[in-house]
Amino acid sequence: MDSAVHAGSSPPAARLAVPLGHVYPWYVRLIFALQRRRYGAELESARIWGRLPRSFLALTLMYRTLDRRGSPIEPALRALLQVRVSQINGCDFCVDLNAAAALERAVTPEKLAALEDFERSPLVTEREKAALAYAEALTDPARRVEDACFARLRTHFDEQETLELTALAAFQNLSSKFNAALSVPAQGFCVRASPAAARDGDSQAKQRSAGSR
Repeated sequence: MDSAVHAGSSPPAARLAVPLGHVYPWYVRLIFALQRRRYGAELESARIWGRLPRSFLALTLMYRTLDRRGSPIEPALRALLQVRVSQINGCDFCVDLNAAAALERAVTPEKLAALEDFERSPLVTEREKAALAYAEALTDPARRVEDACFARLRTHFDEQETLELTALAAFQNLSSKFNAALSVPAQGFCVRASPAAARDGDSQAKQRSAGSR
């Protein structure tokens, strides 16, 4: 979360910029419009992926199927898994965006801070630890998913849930490795989603309301 962009500062540029005047297909522009509605800005990663429009559309549709309301994996755990995979792959953009999602899904800042040492944290449940350990083994190129790791996972997740977790971890590896290689910068979403920011926003809204009376 330290990688989040501070208000008033300009984030560093990614290694590959979008050419000035680049024209995206209509369906990519539609995705951008949805992002502006959801996040208040287009995602820099999406602008780069959009230069491969058909791949970007497929990627977007795939993620929508994995991070859906009807997923058997609880929303908070999905976000935690994505943050942990992104941390391992060194993707500032993905850590920032997914940490913001975790905060919106009622994950506490303390739990997020404990994620890199989750096995020793009392804030992380045994179900979450099993999923995170599996995601770590799947992500770390120096490791493999050993039988013991998989057996631990299966004590908490059925077959369908295991498939969902595997697909989500694999997707996040694709996304975070792409963004990390191109040095896509964080956009400050985690700062905006923090409880302190929410309290400040509520306070400002109350002040504006009081001033309008």
